[in-house]
Amino acid sequence: MSARRPTQHHGSGGADSGRRDAKLRVIGGQLRGRTFEYDGYLGTRPMKDRVREAVFNLVGPTVAGKLAIDLFAGTGAMAFESLSRGADNAILIERRFPTCRVIRENAEALGLADRVRLISGDAFIYARTIEPEPDRPWLVFVCPPYEFFVSRRDEMLDLIGRLSDRAPKESLLVVECDERFSTDDLPPDWNWDVRHYPPAVIALGERRTRSEHES
Repeated sequence: MSARRPTQHHGSGGADSGRRDAKLRVIGGQLRGRTFEYDGYLGTRPMKDRVREAVFNLVGPTVAGKLAIDLFAGTGAMAFESLSRGADNAILIERRFPTCRVIRENAEALGLADRVRLISGDAFIYARTIEPEPDRPWLVFVCPPYEFFVSRRDEMLDLIGRLSDRAPKESLLVVECDERFSTDDLPPDWNWDVRHYPPAVIALGERRTRSEHES
């Protein structure tokens, strides 16, 4: 990965150099309280525990049986949390090779390796090629560096639009941004529940029904 482009991760992005030791924990579900490694790379800022907990409170028990797709995986926390709470499987996309290695090690340590598919690649490319499986709803996390919603706004809207067009019935989209991005620009054929946890803005999307389209 080029040092000039911030890594894909949950959060607003930070410096591309420097490290700090840290651990993260699973907040709920079967693995509640289990910890996993965070490699401390300062270009990856994990979603805060309170925000992650709020997201899964919004999603509720509907996570069960879904395919979790974490497009900017970073620490893998959103996928691990989803699997702990009943998601069938998870796909994680992450560009930074050392981060992929840590995700893989954490999946093994948590006993989730057989339910995780880790793709070392570009989320924007993946979104152009993803194909849904019939009757298998998604829980998609779109939590890139906040700066992407400014410097790569059109690409982000294209990515979210492609996902919303292809998502199977009963899928959910979780978009994390900050105040610089207007959630009014999110696909209008989805109902968006927008919550503010400064500096994070979380939008949970669910496809509108036909009657809502026609009203």
